[in-house]
Amino acid sequence: MVNEWVVIAASREGGPARARALVAAIAAEGGVPGEGQSLSGAAPVFAGYYPFAMTEGRAPDGLRARLEADLEADIAVMPRARFGRKRLLISDMDSTIIGQECIDELADAVGLKAKISGITERAMRGELDFESALTERVAMLRGLPLGELERTLSERLTLNPGARTLVATMKAHGAKTVLVSGGFTFFTSRIAALAGFEAQQGNTLVDDGAALTGEVGQPILGRAAKRDALESFAEAGGFSPSDALALGDGANDLDMIKAAGLGVAYHAKPVVAAEAHAAIRHTDLTAALFFQGYTAADFVHG
Repeated sequence: MVNEWVVIAASREGGPARARALVAAIAAEGGVPGEGQSLSGAAPVFAGYYPFAMTEGRAPDGLRARLEADLEADIAVMPRARFGRKRLLISDMDSTIIGQECIDELADAVGLKAKISGITERAMRGELDFESALTERVAMLRGLPLGELERTLSERLTLNPGARTLVATMKAHGAKTVLVSGGFTFFTSRIAALAGFEAQQGNTLVDDGAALTGEVGQPILGRAAKRDALESFAEAGGFSPSDALALGDGANDLDMIKAAGLGVAYHAKPVVAAEAHAAIRHTDLTAALFFQGYTAADFVHG
């Protein structure tokens, strides 16, 4: 008896030498490589799909780490039965779909970016309770004029490369697309529209009509709520969490990432990257399409 697996690799460099190195790494893990297939065709991102077999009772536990180190590539390794296009895209926003942490950028307006971003970093690493850390940071923003939210959105926030293509491609092929964030609905609603997501969830900043009060609306959407959102949207669509792709970078994304059929860490904190099914560090968000077996010819550019 054998177990069938696949590895998908995406990198900024391609060529026969890299393909041979990938096949050699599979063999070094005890796998029997099958015939590889290009998914990208050409630069700027080279991607390929490689099936392989493992003897029963064995798993390629060290393959992803080996390939990430040797090839400087973004790697997904999974049982072949789990490989394929997902019916739900559910993604974090801050430092995943956008390149910034919204609360850190708001903090800059009151001269507290260094202090607040330090708390953000520790919370995303899983060193602090998310809900308590969020409450503490928002309290420091008391009195911030509401106009600073709009200014932050227009002047400081940018979509990460590949975000629109990821969302547009999955939507075009029938997937539901959802943005879930421990950040704030002022931003999630606008970023969701900008990137093309169909639905969004986030936390609420309380204001008095002119400025922030320093309070967060209850209940706070945290780590468990993100997983709950994945399960709820999957159930509403008539499928299971195994049919979902979950993306994120912080510890509050980890339950969602682990529950999905394909959990992808994007420039993630170490604890998240270690436990995700795949990681993106070298290319862009379109790697998450390659990880599902999409080819570059399938991409829809939003």
